[in-house]
Amino acid sequence: MSKNHGPHIKNDEQYEALRDKGMSKTKAARIANTADSGEKGGQSPPYEEWTKDELYDQAQKVGIEGRSKMDKKALIKALRSD
Repeated sequence: MSKNHGPHIKNDEQYEALRDKGMSKTKAARIANTADSGEKGGQSPPYEEWTKDELYDQAQKVGIEGRSKMDKKALIKALRSD
């Protein structure tokens, strides 16, 4: 059973799983709070195959700040790190 992390975490189970994998609290919270958190689906192509607009939209979903000034390479780096 997953712990309740309060109203600021939308998907407690996913948050805990990400923290167990070693992700920071901030990154785990951003991912667990996306609208489609916890949904299963097919494999996504690597970020290098995404368009800059798709990367920007994903960065917006997970709350990466400064994304409007980033190029494609910087967006990929930000999405893969904290």
